[in-house]
This record gives sequence, C-alpha cells and structure tokens, in this order.
Amino acid sequence: MATGSAESFDYIVVGGGSAGCVMAARLSEDSRNKVLLIEAGGKDDHIFLRMPLAFLKAMPDPRFNWTYWTEEEPHLNGRRMPLPRGKVMGGSGSINGMFAMRGHPLDYDQWAQMGARGWSFADVLPYFRKMEDSWRGESQYHGKGGPVAVRPIDSPFLLHEPMMASAKAAGFETTEDLAGDKPEGFARGEQTVDANGRRVSGATAYIKPALGRPNLAVRTGTLTRRVVFEGKRCVGVEVDTPNGPEVIRANREVILSGGSYNSPHLLMLSGIGPAEHLKSHGIEVLHDSPGVGRNLQEHPTASLEWDATQRVTFINQLRWDKLAFNAIRWALTGKGPMASQVNSCNVVVRTSDKYDRPDLQIMVNPIRFDAQTWFPGIRKEQEHVFWAGLVQLHPESRGWVELKSADPRDVAAVTLNIMATDNDRAQMREAIRTARRIYRSGPMAELVGRERTPGEVVQSDDEIDAYVRETCYVGMHPTSTCSMAMGERSVVDSDLKVIGVEGLRVVDCSVMPTVPGGNTNLPVMMLAEKAADIIKGQSLPRAELSEGKAA
Repeated sequence: MATGSAESFDYIVVGGGSAGCVMAARLSEDSRNKVLLIEAGGKDDHIFLRMPLAFLKAMPDPRFNWTYWTEEEPHLNGRRMPLPRGKVMGGSGSINGMFAMRGHPLDYDQWAQMGARGWSFADVLPYFRKMEDSWRGESQYHGKGGPVAVRPIDSPFLLHEPMMASAKAAGFETTEDLAGDKPEGFARGEQTVDANGRRVSGATAYIKPALGRPNLAVRTGTLTRRVVFEGKRCVGVEVDTPNGPEVIRANREVILSGGSYNSPHLLMLSGIGPAEHLKSHGIEVLHDSPGVGRNLQEHPTASLEWDATQRVTFINQLRWDKLAFNAIRWALTGKGPMASQVNSCNVVVRTSDKYDRPDLQIMVNPIRFDAQTWFPGIRKEQEHVFWAGLVQLHPESRGWVELKSADPRDVAAVTLNIMATDNDRAQMREAIRTARRIYRSGPMAELVGRERTPGEVVQSDDEIDAYVRETCYVGMHPTSTCSMAMGERSVVDSDLKVIGVEGLRVVDCSVMPTVPGGNTNLPVMMLAEKAADIIKGQSLPRAELSEGKAA
C-alpha cells in the first residue's frame, strides 16, 4: 500500500528527458508554480556526457543507457533489435549523436492537415527560434540567445568538401541551411554543442540554469509506478522509494514526458489504454483508449561500407597519442576533434520526384562503424573504411507498445514492425542504390574502393531485401504512441491533454502524429516549448513566411 507524501506540487513532470527538462524549467519560471521533475535514471555528470565525441562510448554504456530491446521483429527474420534510451537526466539527448535537425516544413503542415490544431510549420517555427542560439545569428528561420546552442560540424578531418562535390557530380543539390529556405540537399551538419565544445542537452540547457529556483525540485533515481486518480481527475503519481511506494500529489497537472515507450506504458499501468489489453493483465480500466501504444513510428536505417583507397579517414585521429593530445586540447580550449560529431555532411534528398519532400537521410561518416583506438606495436590500426547510414524518413510501417505485465518494473514490450510494407522495402532498395551512385561519383570515386557491405554482388531486389532484413536497425527516433490528430484513436488533443480524463497531459515524441523527417531531439524540445506556453495560456504569434515556403 502506497503512503502519502507530506509534500505536494502544482505540476509534476514525469521523465527528465529533452521534453521533461524543457517543461520543468519553463513552468518553474513562474515563482508561483511549485514544480517537481522526476527522473528514473541518474545524474548527467560524467565526462562522456559532456565531451561530444564521447557519445560513441556513452551510448552503448549501461550506466547511461536503459538497453531496451524489441520483441522478435516479424519482418526482420525474427531478429530482436537494441533500442538505446538515455538513463540519465537529459534522457536520450544526453547520449545521442547531437544532430541538430528540424525535419521538413511539410512535416508540420501535415500534422495540421491531420487535425493537430496549432501545429503547422508557421505555428511551430517561432518555438524553434525561441529555443535556439544559432551560430548563424537571428533571422527569419533562426534564433539567437536561446538555451540550445547549435553550431556547425566543422573539422578538417571529415572530408566535407569531397563529399559535397560528389553530391553535385551525382546530380544532387547542395544547400547552406537545411533549416532555412532550402530544406533539402547536401549540407554541412549541425550539432547541439556550445561555444566551449560541450554537449548541449535538455539537462544542461534548461535544468542546470534553473536548479537554484526554490520552486523547482528534481528527483533522480526515482521510478514512477503509475498515475493516481480520484474518479477521472489526475491527482498525483505513485513512485518507488526506499521505504516502499509513495504518492506525491499534484494540485494542477501531471505531465508525462517519458518518451514513446514509457509514456504509453505508464498510461496503461494507470488504466488508460486498450481495454481488453489492460484487462488481460488484471488492470482496472479507467478509460478505454485504443490508440495508446499504437501508431509507433521509427526511422529504419541500413548501412553501407567501403574500403578507403587512401589513409584519410578519422581512424587517424584514434591513435592513442593523438587522442590524449586532443582530449587535453578539448578540456582546455573546447576545440578539436573531441568537440564534434564525426559527420562529413548531412543529407536529406528525394530518391524519386514522386515525393513532395525528402524521403532519405544519409549520415555520411569517414570512419568505420566498429572503429577502435590503436597504437603502433600495441594494437593494430584498423583498415580505413567509409560508412554511410541510410535513414528512411517517412516509413509507412507502424508498430506497437504493449504491457508485459502489471509490474511497473517490467519494461514495455516493443514491436517496431519496420519493413512491413512493399513501399518501405522499395524505398530502402532505392536508398541503397542512391548511396552507391553518390559514392562512385566525383572526388569520392577516387577515395572509395571495394564495397564491404553489403558487397557489390548484392544487386537484385531480393538480394537487397535479404540484406536489409538481416542488418537494418533504427535511428533512435521513436514517436507517435500517444498521438494527437488520429481521429477516434487520438490519445491526446491538440493541447496535449489526455482525452477522457482531467489534469493529465503527455508532452514528448509520443504525441507526434507522424515522425518528422530528421532527428527528433530539436523537434521534441520545440514541442515542449510550445506545450509550456499552452499551459501558461499564451502563444507566440505565427510566423510570417516567405512566398513559396510551406505554411
């Protein structure tokens, strides 16, 4: 039996990921609001969570990653796939690759067309600008002075110029700014890294500056078991403590920001979800909401690798003496390879003119996927390899999140169900063929040798499909399991209030009707910025967009 806490709060935010950090910080700006932020993971104080290049170490580390796995995937030969999720304050934004992307303007216009009132590109652009501190300065599309620093990936070791020239040789456009008036083509990548060369996350950008507020409390290492109701009014949450379960009361609202796996999981544990599924686990149904846990979307990703004909890849920078020098350089100056991603350029293109926006993202990296440090005479230098990650931006396939049991400590059962449709398989085939053409064009043609994976013998549709089934993975961008704008299967309304109950909202990627065409960290922080204003009863004016721009 849970005991009651002597303390209550106006707002309780469950989940200290990117969205939860924004919500807690913005709501606590009003000193009259007493706010509690609850995070099941730990603190984000390790150097691997500060040094940008160290994400390669942080992401697979179980100290920082919940290490979820899917169930057996029905269209991937029954494989189970890893699902990295951040286990620290800042959530997955503390361990991700830091790509600063928004998606395409038409992604948000599509939300509005589906019924998400107030979520068109003209509605959300002011919030992208509000949160941003762009190296480009303030403009129609960018903000200056916001909490989230965005800087270019600018390193002489990443072969940016040869890749851009190869794009043109293959018939693709280049662009100066994927978040500007030409959101398509090959561009220099951007990352959430500050002027001191440190990672920027929801925790560093929003929570750290707010920790001195007397009206903001933060609890890490605290599992939320369920949402507590009196009738259909949400009145608090039940959490685990060393002394057993405890109920903490919310005087105004509870906001779930657990992400696309944990928010539907917590709703179902609390009696909100598909009625028959809840009953099968002995959970009393508070509200039958068939859309909870459904509509799961992710970015399927396939990899290609080629031998390099010259010793020009980032492996050169992984020699122990260079690593030591560059680590010291980073600590003292915030400069050098340790202050950056390992991305030559960021690419969003259409593989066919039939699409109204890019369907393919290519993550271009001059380094092998399994790169290791080395030193002559101690550990052998690996062969130099080019790697490309091919990300399907708008898949048709839909997955689901379900309960394994009524025990809050049993993680959700996740089935991504990717590659379930003929069109998704055809798009991935074309993505592989497109990448091959680019890497065999222009200056890269002289640097690229033998194709290592899948290998040049893999050419037919059936051969490519078999390769994808055996090797594809996902982009760490799950969305849409508590969607708005899904008709009768909507879980939340356009103000992100959970339908069928009072005093409860969901604010994270799970409410997005469709996955944006790019990395989701900036979009979810934008979403939380807008949600905080909705709760405050205010809104930034819609953007006035130039002619020809999506609105």
